[in-house]
Amino acid sequence: MFHYVKNSALLLISLFFLLFGVHVLLSAYHLSDPFAFIMTFFASNLIILISAALAVGFAIRLWRRRHEKTECCRPPEEET
Repeated sequence: MFHYVKNSALLLISLFFLLFGVHVLLSAYHLSDPFAFIMTFFASNLIILISAALAVGFAIRLWRRRHEKTECCRPPEEET
């Protein structure tokens, strides 16, 4: 049970940072200074990349744990 709570919380946090990165990316286009735009653009892309990779990793962990539980609880199939 703790595994689900921990990975679900980490998944939600990484999704929050993914949305935050998108918000920073959109706000970068409203900057008038080209240097500030470039720095904000690449920083937002790094935030998006890292948080998306972490979100996929946490989602895979949750899926694998759920899949392992359903596989171990099935009755063995009879061979004919």
